[in-house]
Amino acid sequence: MSKRIQAKYKIDRRMGENIWGRPKSPVNRREYGPGQHGQRRKGKLSDFGTQLRAKQKLKGYYGNITEKQFRRYYAEAIRMRGDSGENLIGLLERRLDAVVYRAKFAPTPFAARQFVNHGHITVNGRRTNIPSFLVKPGDVVEVKDSSKQLVIVLESVQLAERDVPDYIDADHSKMKASYTRIPTLSEVPYAVQMEPNLVIEFYSR
Repeated sequence: MSKRIQAKYKIDRRMGENIWGRPKSPVNRREYGPGQHGQRRKGKLSDFGTQLRAKQKLKGYYGNITEKQFRRYYAEAIRMRGDSGENLIGLLERRLDAVVYRAKFAPTPFAARQFVNHGHITVNGRRTNIPSFLVKPGDVVEVKDSSKQLVIVLESVQLAERDVPDYIDADHSKMKASYTRIPTLSEVPYAVQMEPNLVIEFYSR
């Protein structure tokens, strides 16, 4: 089963933003935070608070992955050459569940993780059921033949709320997608502003 610590829309409410850009998000109806004190005017966040919020938002976006796993991505990002914030985004976008979501084979990152977990996806023809598997440029991600007519897949590819980004070449008639290259931050179609450099600052304190 998909490991999710909290209900996904609680993340939206806590952040006060519709982080996936979904029409069902409760933030579309109530922009204030949850709880009896949610409507109180918020004070100005400290630097630490701003960094923590950026970290929680990015971590939540990718299916609310665990802190241990997220910290590993940070450690890998600072080891790599170039801008650490961009490296972090590149690593997160290489996750198999993220590629399945971007290719529109699943409606949400949570559904994508569960879809991979349940063995519906192959990478280069081999069944892969590890959502955190890192896809490389040139890899081909495909919905297994016996899963191509599942309602969740057929409905997801028809979703008008988002498009497949340029760094993924998706063929929905064959339920197949090729991961062409690692994207930069500006290429990733986030519904809200993500600040990976604040995440790097949070962990490097």
